[in-house]
Parts: sequence; structure tokens; C-alpha cells
Amino acid sequence: MFNPENFYLATKNFYMNTLSTIGATIVTLALISYSIGIISEQVKKKMIPRVLIFITLGVVLDVTATVFMIIGSTNSPFTYHGFIGYSALFVMLIELVRIWRTYNKSGMGADVPKGVHLYSRYAYIWWVVAYITGSLIAMT
Repeated sequence: MFNPENFYLATKNFYMNTLSTIGATIVTLALISYSIGIISEQVKKKMIPRVLIFITLGVVLDVTATVFMIIGSTNSPFTYHGFIGYSALFVMLIELVRIWRTYNKSGMGADVPKGVHLYSRYAYIWWVVAYITGSLIAMT
């Protein structure tokens, strides 16, 4: 027998799972973008357009994915993984500000200061740890 409440719950679960899946896809695009930007900066040690474009795009994608996953999750946004994810996003926001400050101060083609270079590496590593943690949690 048709039960409207069960139909509503099934529709709601599908909607939430769809949003979480979209968020997971977008965060994977953020990983690709961050990887291109950070690895380019680590190898070249220079301020090049690719670094600015891909780190900026990575943050935009990361924020978008976070919103999708919060809306699509049935859990509280204040979980262990949530803390790790928010802290990783915050670290990358700081990275974005530091990279743009370097660009605004020194211009395109300038050497990336050692402090920014080192911060970029550790921020990226922390973000990848958060990404892997989220992937492992999603598989369970």
C-alpha cells in the first residue's frame, strides 16, 4: 500500500544522497585543481598564472563542495571529519590569501618567498589528509 510518508522519506534520502555525491565529485575537482596549483608552485618556485588560477579555483570548488556535502548529509556538520575538512579548507583559504598577497606585492614571475613556499606544501598535505579521511569515511 502506498504510504506518502515513506515516499517522502525515500525522496528526501535520494535528494540528500545526490547532493552528497555532487559534493564528492566537486571536492575531487578541487583536489585536481589544488594539485595543479600547488605542485606548479613547488616545482617552479615562481609566481605564475597557473598557480593563481588553480589555487583560486580549488578554493571555490572546495567551498562549493563543502556546502553541497553539508546540505546533503544527514549527520551534524560538527563531526570529526567535519572539523578536519573545515580546518583544511581554512588552511587553503590562508594559502590563497598568501599567494595573492605575494602576487600583488611582487608581481607575476616573482620568486615565491620561502615562508609561502613551505606553507603551501604543508597546507596541501593537510588538505590531502582531509580528502583521504573523507573518502575512507564515505566508503564505510
